[in-house]
Amino acid sequence: MKKKHYIFLGLAALVANLLLPCMAFAGKAAANLVVVADTRIIDNPILLYFADVYNTSHFMMAVWAVVLTGLYGGFLGLVMDFIMSRTGLDLKSRKIVEH
Repeated sequence: MKKKHYIFLGLAALVANLLLPCMAFAGKAAANLVVVADTRIIDNPILLYFADVYNTSHFMMAVWAVVLTGLYGGFLGLVMDFIMSRTGLDLKSRKIVEH
């Protein structure tokens, strides 16, 4: 009997997790809301490009975010590898000892 009780509670929790976010929406009042970047005051051409991309295509903005995050992570990895090798910590010759 207890096992069936836990299965029922698990299914009820799953249904609640699927339905509660739908009930939290603001409704029809938020449907008219449009979020755009204000490009009237941007002077930098790179920032203006990214603001225009954000306003026109959210998919391309997501692609740019993925690409730039990867490039930034690679750059930070190279910089930290250089700094750590200058301090005497050489991670390239690290030996992994398994117990």
